[in-house]
Amino acid sequence: MTDRLADAPRRSSRVLGVSTVRAPATCGELVQGTRAGVAFHVTCPIDLYSTVTVELVEGTRIACSPEHPKAGAGVVAALRHLGVEAGARVTVHSTIPRAKGLGSSTADVAGTIAACALAAGRPLPPEVIARLALSVEPTDGSIFPGIVLFDHRHGADFEWLGNAPAMSVVIVDSGGEVDTVAFNRVDRGAVLRSLEPEHAEALALARRGLAKGDPALIGRAATLSAIANQRVLPKPGLPAVLEAARELGAAGVCVGHSGTVIGVLLDSRTHNAEAVRRLLAAAVPSMPVLGCHRVIGGGVEVVSGRVSSPD
Repeated sequence: MTDRLADAPRRSSRVLGVSTVRAPATCGELVQGTRAGVAFHVTCPIDLYSTVTVELVEGTRIACSPEHPKAGAGVVAALRHLGVEAGARVTVHSTIPRAKGLGSSTADVAGTIAACALAAGRPLPPEVIARLALSVEPTDGSIFPGIVLFDHRHGADFEWLGNAPAMSVVIVDSGGEVDTVAFNRVDRGAVLRSLEPEHAEALALARRGLAKGDPALIGRAATLSAIANQRVLPKPGLPAVLEAARELGAAGVCVGHSGTVIGVLLDSRTHNAEAVRRLLAAAVPSMPVLGCHRVIGGGVEVVSGRVSSPD
């Protein structure tokens, strides 16, 4: 049972354990496509977070904010996996824009699962968190440390590709919203199969770039994938952003392959993201700039946690 957080009693039940974690957003994906019909993406985690607190309490009621309904499903999945009978109070503080391709739902769900397990005194490894998150919805590989390849639909494919490169990203919004769950229900198998050569080329570039820590190769990979994705989810503003990125000497662009965001990727050793932000805002005034962020390694981070001792 999942209730509105505001409707649930706050202190009437004994707290069994509490934990707070934070999980990162993403700027879309560096690469996304299929290989032999199996979905994959290469993660692009950024320093923007959803912070989740889970209090496990006596009883069975799960109280969760209505603004973050999937977090409640994450608690249910975690408690079932752990075999723990308890209620929960879930609080989510997130500044990640929703329905844009920034991984907001994955951050909420994965953060909730991780916090629930920690509150129970039984922390879970990333692969288990990912499997439980996939039982709720398609899931980004930002759950895993570093930069990884991950099958966001079924979890059938995983590969660690490298540490986060020295890159930053200026994010613009091409407009509208995309429901990721609804997007993934549509069968796009034929067009994705036709794009597999482009996906393979982009992935090969990304592998080399991440192995070498080379932003230029990573940017080329992301740009190739972004252009290929115009046949899957067109972004009318992409050509203008591509032109601006070239003029600014950016490494390339990445996109939310099932979202609305476009990221201008920069070598943070040679480019000032705030300066590029101002220039980009002038170059593409029809698209709001959502922010400047560092590309980071993924993974859920523990903020705090404790488990109550039995009376």
